[in-house]
Amino acid sequence: MTSAIEENLFSALARAVVLVDDPDEALAFYRDVLGFRVLHDQTVEGYRFLHVGVPGQEGVGLWLMPVTGDRERELIGRQCDAQPLLVLYAADLDAVRERLRAHDVRVWNEREDADSRSLHLADLYGNVIVVAQLRE
Repeated sequence: MTSAIEENLFSALARAVVLVDDPDEALAFYRDVLGFRVLHDQTVEGYRFLHVGVPGQEGVGLWLMPVTGDRERELIGRQCDAQPLLVLYAADLDAVRERLRAHDVRVWNEREDADSRSLHLADLYGNVIVVAQLRE
């Protein structure tokens, strides 16, 4: 017999980590360009815990983690190599595209599939993000 805790080992997805060189610069991109909200911003013993997320989903977000050494610095923008770091859903892909272009964000691979429309963008470090609008 399987216990409830074995069936539901975790209660939620909380944070994905994005390595950044400058947390304030990363915050400006995710907040001012992509519209994320600050979920948590605290510095403890010189180390900053800066979490951002999509409005309305405050339990899930990104931890914009400052690098602490050369090895981590080498991974900035390449945590997933050329594969997407994350996927965001949008109600209006055209509005997203226009906002990104207004902020000079590189957009490519715009697609129309049977169940969705999507595009790729790069954050300020080169991490690939997919934005998709699901069809009703």
